[in-house]
Amino acid sequence: MTRLVNYEVQLETITSGFDAETCWVHARPGAIPGIGKDGMPAVVVTMQKLLLSGSDIFYALNDMRTDDMGATWEGPVEHETLGRQSEPGDIVNCICDFSPKFHEATGKLLGTGHVARYVGDHLAPNPRKRETAYSVYDADARTWSLWGALEMPDPDKFFSAGAGCTQRVDLPDGTILLPIYFRDPNSDSPDCSAVTVVRCGFDGVTLSFIEHGNEMSVTEPRGLGEPSIAWFGDRYYLTLRNDVRGYVTAGDDGLNFDEPVPWRFDDGEELGNYNTQQHWITHSDGLFLLYTRRGADNDHVFRHRAPLFMAQVDTDNLRVIRETERAIVPERGARLGNFGAIDVTEDETWVVDAEWMQPVGCETHGSDNTVFAARILWETPNKAAFTN
Repeated sequence: MTRLVNYEVQLETITSGFDAETCWVHARPGAIPGIGKDGMPAVVVTMQKLLLSGSDIFYALNDMRTDDMGATWEGPVEHETLGRQSEPGDIVNCICDFSPKFHEATGKLLGTGHVARYVGDHLAPNPRKRETAYSVYDADARTWSLWGALEMPDPDKFFSAGAGCTQRVDLPDGTILLPIYFRDPNSDSPDCSAVTVVRCGFDGVTLSFIEHGNEMSVTEPRGLGEPSIAWFGDRYYLTLRNDVRGYVTAGDDGLNFDEPVPWRFDDGEELGNYNTQQHWITHSDGLFLLYTRRGADNDHVFRHRAPLFMAQVDTDNLRVIRETERAIVPERGARLGNFGAIDVTEDETWVVDAEWMQPVGCETHGSDNTVFAARILWETPNKAAFTN
């Protein structure tokens, strides 16, 4: 039987304010141990502006930083190295869907995401190249390196591939398990994305391809995307976005996974998450899923993407334990489906989320583009980092 883990939630505001033209999105935290005030960790939250009159039109990555566990924040600071760049054919690119995480073997905060391309204020037409992008944080200078792209084998197969909105696992030898999703133009379903986990090397500067695992997809619209990986006990777990329903799978080596199955509650009912990412938190005594879903008096919210829920997972049966479900970030009309989570100390995990102010009018329910930090305070110390 799964041991239930107790915790408290302390909800705080990092920043708020809405100008009705743009809004902050993709707010995600990374924690750097020992460099904050009195030996506390520093927490860096990356986020970027979205143009409200367009669809997924992003601008340069910014960050905010606290060295005193959220008592004070600096920023937002825009980083030119993570801004838009011009390409031939009147195309501009922009790194987006970024997730920072501390890489213990090199002592570096490494962020990964992917690249969007635009013509004017619209996504560039297909076929549109996409790649896994990454950048490294200089904690002393408080700057980010010019983003680079992970070089993949078979450039035709991985012409449109990226690690947007994913969680990774760093292995004891310093290599990285980074899940990506891609569209293979030569597959039987070229319009459906597939997911694979890439094992990468990282030397503190360059992210490099070593190998990748099995490839997974479904025939439901657009396939699988935005995968996140976690390690708990002696297995690896992968949660997956799909237009119709969220999926989950598990495997023993971090590269090869069983056939994905739909997410369900422990009573057999489907979870109700759809067309939205999910992420993990791993406590030493339990694995948790972060997600949004239907059926929470939230029909007025775009794709039912609020509130943000947290619940413990029955890892034997790959199901969410319904009695453990808690709303950790409230629903105020705006969607909350793009977020991040990171262990900050042994007994505290932060979930950071920004109110995404589309469609027009969501602010009438009380949202104002607040960037929330939901601090998960464990009753017993968290002995294992949430992605190891």
